[in-house]
Amino acid sequence: MDQLSIFEKLGLSTVRIECTLEDGATSTGTGFFVKFYDKGDSFVPAIVTNKHVIQGSKKGRIIFTLSEANKNYPAYGVKRSHEITDFEHAWRSHPDPEIDLCAMPIFVFVESMNKRGINPFIQYLDLSLLPTTDDIEDMVGMEKIIMVGYPNGLWDAQHNQPIFRSGVLASHYKFDWNGKPEFVIDSACFPGSSGSPILIVDVGQVYSKKGINIGPSRIKFLGVLYAGPVMSTDGSIVIEPTPTSDKISTQTNITINLGYAIKASKLLDFNNIFEDELKNKSKDK
Repeated sequence: MDQLSIFEKLGLSTVRIECTLEDGATSTGTGFFVKFYDKGDSFVPAIVTNKHVIQGSKKGRIIFTLSEANKNYPAYGVKRSHEITDFEHAWRSHPDPEIDLCAMPIFVFVESMNKRGINPFIQYLDLSLLPTTDDIEDMVGMEKIIMVGYPNGLWDAQHNQPIFRSGVLASHYKFDWNGKPEFVIDSACFPGSSGSPILIVDVGQVYSKKGINIGPSRIKFLGVLYAGPVMSTDGSIVIEPTPTSDKISTQTNITINLGYAIKASKLLDFNNIFEDELKNKSKDK
């Protein structure tokens, strides 16, 4: 694992989500792997994305990169897809209906793959990377960010790798944008980017209120892209969920290269959901 750079690890922490809708149409979005209810020796493995990514989906498909024989390194180019029926109902919605996040536990089908000798290489995005209060207070207000995902469904299909986009914070992270647990980024956000994790990755040079620090690195998981403002042909600005497909429309909306993201701290709410599920399973035994 130590042979991988931070960017290689991030490339392996995301997963391309392919959905088939009731009418047969297809769409794509971005998901990422997270450990929930992590107790050190046990955790609930899951994929996180936006609710609107999987809404109305009849079937879903995710593609895993497999491990080398020693299981300690990814076998780039060696992959296995897993299809899930009744896809929409496989996800747990965030308890707040206003928060466009959902999570799907993957233990059952990963264990099934393992029993068949198929070992996916999964890099989890660690929730310990959430910024602390001190981290947020030390931000200058316009940090450089990266976003990892599958814009317009584009990816390196041969190696099962996502695309990295760069940008900056367009709103100060210490403020909840318009009173919601959200922030704004200045970056190109296209269909398929829904569910993309957004991070600060400063390697070797960190800008903060203390000045420029040469040497240390800063890696912070800030949030998840879910929507963006677009300009309609009449000049009005509307906020729309980042689409998951390029559908032909009679109205042309123009992106203005801004994205709205949900703060990563809202992922912590899933811990209670999975804790309750585990307790209920224990009672049923």
